[in-house]
Amino acid sequence: MDINEKLLRGIIAEVIAEMNLSSDTVALKKESTHDDEPTDSFLEELGPATLGSGRDEVVIAVSPGFGKYQHKNIVDVPHKEILRELMAGIEEEGLKARVIRVFRTADVAFIAVEGDKLSGSGVSIGLQSRGTSLIHQRDLQPLDNLELFPQAPLLTLETYRAIGKNAAKYAKGESPNPVPTLNNQMVRPKFQAKSALLHIKETKYVVPGKDAVELKVKG
Repeated sequence: MDINEKLLRGIIAEVIAEMNLSSDTVALKKESTHDDEPTDSFLEELGPATLGSGRDEVVIAVSPGFGKYQHKNIVDVPHKEILRELMAGIEEEGLKARVIRVFRTADVAFIAVEGDKLSGSGVSIGLQSRGTSLIHQRDLQPLDNLELFPQAPLLTLETYRAIGKNAAKYAKGESPNPVPTLNNQMVRPKFQAKSALLHIKETKYVVPGKDAVELKVKG
């Protein structure tokens, strides 16, 4: 059903008040949601995504609104920079990065599953607009993964590059040490409202049954 954003913001504000969080702890400004009209993106849609033929590639599967309707992650890191770091990490390991956009779902696990089905190596990285990411492999169940990075506010550009490197190592048959990440118990309550709002906006662009498309990274 359609969600009244004004009502949603009111509900979120009440939740924040009940949690005794100050208004500066959780940003609710309109601009913080990155919900824009589609613009000339750094991602160009080339047509239907196909199964890769080489084992030297890792697919990066992005969510429906990534880089098109939303342009930064939950802590305002530009999508363009995130994607470049993931690709650089893959390429540093001697493999190729291929980027697709998934439309059927906004769930990061199932985004990655659709990506690994099309990946020549069977390994993919799933990436949501808010920044949540994971590494998945074709022979795993959808809710299993090689590595999961759920605390998007704590993921730096260096972390994204390391995620790309590890994904490439898995694709080569290696068993790398998991990417080190920060952990902060206050991240969830601090960003919970904003995360929920961003995810709701992301799901507006889900198109059930629509196949993924190949993307060209421009610039």
